[in-house]
Amino acid sequence: MSKLRPEYTVERLHERQKGTLPGLLGVHVLSLDEGMLSAELTVRAELLAPNGFLHAATVIGLADTACGYACLAHLPETARNFTTVELKSNFVGTAKEGAIRAVAKGVHLGRSTQVWDATVTDPNGKTIALFRCTQIVLY
Repeated sequence: MSKLRPEYTVERLHERQKGTLPGLLGVHVLSLDEGMLSAELTVRAELLAPNGFLHAATVIGLADTACGYACLAHLPETARNFTTVELKSNFVGTAKEGAIRAVAKGVHLGRSTQVWDATVTDPNGKTIALFRCTQIVLY
């Protein structure tokens, strides 16, 4: 199982996302620990669907970013990078305001692949999405 790489900090992840989709979405990493990362974003009008509810792509963007940052921070020592090869999301709720949070947890942290699960919750802590992605490790 891959260990947390010390060169990846919350601050470094925030710096890395400038000018990219996570920065545009307003993703804010809250914590990074062994096998886990939590992040949030504040719901705003630009992130809603035309029906007035949170756009599914916003939720996926937060969850995928949380899992991706966690994967990056847990890459094997000789790995160069990673890329997502599969993702899936089940939506069970929504939000119209406040901050939504994703907690990513490592399910499988191997040398060639990693699998991460994220639970996305609304401002009251109610689950709004369950997310899973598989990352291929690049050498």
